[in-house]
Amino acid sequence: MDLIYRVCLPLSCSIPDGARFFLRFALIRSVVPVWIQIEVAAIQSSKESDWLTKALWSVTERHRSTGLLPREGYDELERVMFCLGLLKSSNAWVGLMSVAFLALLTAAGAGRVVVIEDWTTDAVNRRGIPSGWTGEAFGRPAAYDFTIEQDSGKRFLHLESRNEHSTIVRDITGKVNLKETPILEWTWKATVLPTGGDLRRKETTDMAAQLYVVWPRFPALLRSRIIGYVWDATTPAATILKSQKTGTVTFVVMRSGSKDLGKWLIEHRNVAEDYAKIFGEFPDDPRAVTISIDSNDTHTMAESFMGPIIFRAQ
Repeated sequence: MDLIYRVCLPLSCSIPDGARFFLRFALIRSVVPVWIQIEVAAIQSSKESDWLTKALWSVTERHRSTGLLPREGYDELERVMFCLGLLKSSNAWVGLMSVAFLALLTAAGAGRVVVIEDWTTDAVNRRGIPSGWTGEAFGRPAAYDFTIEQDSGKRFLHLESRNEHSTIVRDITGKVNLKETPILEWTWKATVLPTGGDLRRKETTDMAAQLYVVWPRFPALLRSRIIGYVWDATTPAATILKSQKTGTVTFVVMRSGSKDLGKWLIEHRNVAEDYAKIFGEFPDDPRAVTISIDSNDTHTMAESFMGPIIFRAQ
């Protein structure tokens, strides 16, 4: 942070007119959300007091109190900063180049997609742990009753559980940059929910469909941070709460009950925003994702299907 202040801020403040504001925007934008606070400092240090500068200051003040700005805060600041740089420019060429540069920035990030899994590596009807994944039993019985299936040209993983708990993990170290691709998107379908499952109680924490994002920290069993996006039989959708079994896990309930059973659904979450809301700070890049199904607490059964899993830009 200190290095950014020492290098970027003096450089940007030495450039006149609109070019100074636009270059500062271009230099610092890559370190979201830190660049917002740096921009505030830059404006405070500026001697200019025209209405455009005041407009930018007003927008910044309205959003900065949250610490980590919501997406709409970034969007609004980017629009105001761009207009500020464009309208303060001394000639049309600078303005035209500014427009072109902003278009390049937008195009570079808009279509970025990181495929975590599309289930095309293994042959259809392959059973057990899929290629690229590792089983995690934690000393419990795990059947890994998984099958690669296909319907209408679309691949997916079929998961079944009968009084057991099966979890598989995939290493994604270095693959996902949450500043560029913060949106986790996946498709899933649940067909059988574990009877009596309720993650609010330690004795009934069984779920048919579970997708986790993992940030390992040493020692892993005590300090790792894990967000689980789940389909629970009883707990209301939109509930966010810590696991009653494992202190490192926080659940985000995406679906609840039998209302949407048997339907393929597309889900998406801003993982960076979820992490900030849960842990109070912007996350490092995740290093693993896991898929799980369990029915061992309720001694019943569960069934679900997991389609492609990706991270993408907003």
